[in-house]
Amino acid sequence: MQMNEMLKKQEEAIAARMVSVRNKVLVMSGKGGVGKSTVSVNLAAAMAAAGKKTGLLDIDLHGPNIARMLGISGMRLEAEGEELLPYEASPNLRACSMALLGVDTSTAIIWRGPRKTSAIKEMLGSVRWGELDYLFLDSPPGTGDESLTVAQSLPGLTGAVIVTTPQEVALDDARRSAAFASSLKVKVLGVVENMSGFICPHCGKETHIFSSGGGEKLAAELGAEFLGRIPLDPGAAALADTGRSLYDAESGPTRDAVRAIAEKFAKVCP
Repeated sequence: MQMNEMLKKQEEAIAARMVSVRNKVLVMSGKGGVGKSTVSVNLAAAMAAAGKKTGLLDIDLHGPNIARMLGISGMRLEAEGEELLPYEASPNLRACSMALLGVDTSTAIIWRGPRKTSAIKEMLGSVRWGELDYLFLDSPPGTGDESLTVAQSLPGLTGAVIVTTPQEVALDDARRSAAFASSLKVKVLGVVENMSGFICPHCGKETHIFSSGGGEKLAAELGAEFLGRIPLDPGAAALADTGRSLYDAESGPTRDAVRAIAEKFAKVCP
């Protein structure tokens, strides 16, 4: 009985937090290394730059990269009573991550499913986001406990964005993410194809290292919006490592691609 009461209070706390969040978007990928966190950070940065009140919650407990990619590594969240205050990463952009909770991210977090579920629910129910137009949830790759916890615990989840690279191996895994979303009645808002082609900085020639067109093909299969392609750009890694988004880059095809994706996403999820 005591456990049931605790779970009920947790659900009530989450519902109370989320009532002031208009769009709640889960960013997923079927496998690691396809740039899911890159897409999460850049969508959040784009919405914030457009004047939208935006939150970014890193639920990748084993590999929390959001803090570094936002340039706020080493920062700590403050608390007021039992509430956590999200970190103001930039105007209109608030963030929360295990990396901002004093956890030593240089060591492995070795947790079983129930503890991960509890940690995510705690963040969902205790972070004082306030009014938000968008809350993006950066999930770990695959369809495990973290994504399942969000899908089952978050009332009014708007939908999911699926990130993939063009080759069939990645698409197979992305299809599993789509099947996961479908089984939990989560709408797939769109598909982003990352590492879509390498544009030589010297001659301007584009080479499709990982094939091309896979993301668009997947979107058509799912009846979802194809949000666009992001080129394979060595400069993107340097920007992420120094806490700058591709959206804020000075110029170039990668920045243009990210801005186009953000504009399309804003129409799909206003």
